Amino acid sequence: MEFRTFGNQGNEVMVLIHGMLTPWQIWEDAAEYFSKVYYVVIPELDGHSQDKTTIFESLDRETEMIRDYLLHNFEGKIHVLCGLSLGGRIAANLAGTLGISVDYLVLDGAPLFKMPGVLTEVMKQSYVGIVHKTRQRDYKTLESCKKEFLPEKYLGNYLNIADNIEDQSVKNIIDGAFGNFNFKTYDSGMKIMFMHGTKGNEMLAKKAALKMKEMNPQTLIRVFEGYRHAQLACFEPDKWIKEVDIFLLS
Repeated sequence: MEFRTFGNQGNEVMVLIHGMLTPWQIWEDAAEYFSKVYYVVIPELDGHSQDKTTIFESLDRETEMIRDYLLHNFEGKIHVLCGLSLGGRIAANLAGTLGISVDYLVLDGAPLFKMPGVLTEVMKQSYVGIVHKTRQRDYKTLESCKKEFLPEKYLGNYLNIADNIEDQSVKNIIDGAFGNFNFKTYDSGMKIMFMHGTKGNEMLAKKAALKMKEMNPQTLIRVFEGYRHAQLACFEPDKWIKEVDIFLLS
């Protein structure tokens, strides 16, 4: 795992955690904006390296490495912790762990419920197949990617991930994203915003948002009608930034 940092190290810390098969660069606009006020830290999750092969062992291992980094460098004090999709699961897992304090937790499309084993296995086969087709530069796969997954400007970064990731990492990522999750009752002083769309598998995020609010009544749920999973953060970063900025000023 590598960590990208932006801004003045003397400022309060903001952590941005990317999603599954998503390059860390998806946060470039957010880092540019928020680094004027915060010291922005972006972990590049294992299995998502763009110049070498790294292994995504488990969600718990990724959480542990981020926690160790934050404890070592910032005594575990995080002003803003944001996670997109898989990154939202890691963020929710990280918040409230021993030694870590968070003032604001932002979750976007975080799938915090276990999926049935049969569906998980189907997803593993599907995503391994997508990665293989990406390596082959299959035209339909790349066009679908640009339309539904990532803006074209990040396509090269995604191709680098696909060229380096191993099948076992893809399977471990799916297990991490859709395995068991233990909801926590966080410190009541920690403000939480859970963002999600309404199309496709965002029903899982909707269910997770409602459970998060049940466990933590201070949770603000923001629903974006007609949006796909991670669409706002990936395709409309300015709007995502505005939503988070308003939340942080509330």
